[in-house]
Amino acid sequence: MATEVRATGEHTSIHPAARVGHVHLKVSDLDRSIAFYRDVLGFDVVQVVPGRMAFLSAGGYHHHVALNTRFSQGGTPPPPGHTGLFHVAFNFPSRRELARAYRRVVAHGVEIQRASDHGVSEAVYFADPDGNGIEIFWDCPRETWPYLADGTLNVAMSEPFDPATLLAELDGEDDGGEAP
Repeated sequence: MATEVRATGEHTSIHPAARVGHVHLKVSDLDRSIAFYRDVLGFDVVQVVPGRMAFLSAGGYHHHVALNTRFSQGGTPPPPGHTGLFHVAFNFPSRRELARAYRRVVAHGVEIQRASDHGVSEAVYFADPDGNGIEIFWDCPRETWPYLADGTLNVAMSEPFDPATLLAELDGEDDGGEAP
């Protein structure tokens, strides 16, 4: 059931240190989803409640991704044209780390849907086994971000780019057996 939101005429900004803490996804097959988020994206498994849910993280955080089958065991993705999650985005600290993530995704045979240079970031898009959209990206240096003539940051920019060009960041680096 949708919640009605009434405008109060007042607006106060969220605290600037607020961040998206985690994403909680409904999945149809817990083991398959754990394998995807662990093996393809590289998250560490923190805890599994067999047949029900799993929590995964990066860097020892309690969890960045929660996977849950409570209302979705054996379910199907929503059909096109319906509301829901467009994608979840995972921000990498550098272009080199994005390149490593991209190489791992490709090595696992995941189909890349598109790649975009947004001016403020470079991003690669694909889907998890349940059709949930995934974006992996890195933020470009702030001094290179594009602004419109009126001084507004242009976050709507989207130019295609070849994600294979990311691999140049890894020249001379062992691919760990995960060559694309």
